[in-house]
Amino acid sequence: MATTVQHPVEQTESLAEATIETQEATAKKQPHGRRLLALDAFRGLIMTTLAAHGFGLASLQDHASLGWLGRQFQHVPWEGMVYWDLIQPAFMFMVGLSMPFALAARQRRGASSADLFRHIAWRTFMLLLLSQVLISVGSGQLKFQLINVLSQIALTYILCYGIIQLSGRGQALAAVLLLAGHWALFLAFPGSDGAFSKEGNIGAVIDRFLGLHYSGFYVTLNFIPSTVTTLFGVWAGFLMMREHAHSHRVKVLAGAAAACFAGGALLTLFNPMVKRLWTASFTLASAGWVFLLLLSLYWLVEVKGYRKAVFPLIVVGVNSIFIYSMHMVLHGWFDRAVGVFTGHYEFLGVFSAVAQATTIFAAMWL
Repeated sequence: MATTVQHPVEQTESLAEATIETQEATAKKQPHGRRLLALDAFRGLIMTTLAAHGFGLASLQDHASLGWLGRQFQHVPWEGMVYWDLIQPAFMFMVGLSMPFALAARQRRGASSADLFRHIAWRTFMLLLLSQVLISVGSGQLKFQLINVLSQIALTYILCYGIIQLSGRGQALAAVLLLAGHWALFLAFPGSDGAFSKEGNIGAVIDRFLGLHYSGFYVTLNFIPSTVTTLFGVWAGFLMMREHAHSHRVKVLAGAAAACFAGGALLTLFNPMVKRLWTASFTLASAGWVFLLLLSLYWLVEVKGYRKAVFPLIVVGVNSIFIYSMHMVLHGWFDRAVGVFTGHYEFLGVFSAVAQATTIFAAMWL
């Protein structure tokens, strides 16, 4: 019997085809139809950027011609926004994006409202617990914090579940009240250095009162406005879950992006764009970029059909918590292990960090 040996590239393409076909076959059993691979690709892109440490591009921030690119992968010192500042908003958005699908799947299996609430409460607890474990292992000492992205997601997750029990208008009103209430709280207690200063703001004061001391000027109160970020994702999830033509989804996503951009720009006249405090202007402006990113992937994958091209992202997207945990706990080990064979690419000079980060991520992906 003759045996045919596939070339590695052909093997990868076959694996991609098999994965996509399996996902489609599973999705066809569901009322809402074919699985939207664009959503997996969206999660995959964000988690790839995070787990790959921005592919080491931040090391180029002082490069004569590529400095502009390198600076996109370093948080701005305080006001403003670059690509790296969009990672957490996109992470929280995609959690909201998955909620309608997850809840609908449980309801199809017969879950009651009480069952759904118990599931949400349990998942909130587990996310909080996992965040404490990861931050403690990563820092080498036992720590309690509520600014880690998983902690913030846990708090926004259960709040969003409560909000989506309201009518459409009620949900919109809740989003406005969250942003306005957060803004008003900071204005009501401005501190000696101003309402949105690095150390004197009310969020920092509350954290110090609770005995919480964070680096980077982040505050626990960020979960209030970031709940709106997650809620934007929930609304996008409802849009994707319901039967709509591609043209309708594209128009709604484009309109949402435009509205968020306009709202964010308008608010910057009165409200500084500070990611570390998750101000109202940052909430809207970052949501605009995230909607635009989702729209781009939806157009590329679902409308134009370039689905095999995003297979590497899909692998990460369907294992997002796993890759996040691996990146948090084992990145240093991967760096040392890979470095034994690469020599950390020192011969590449300024591009050594880029090559090393890319190789580490390739090992984690495999």
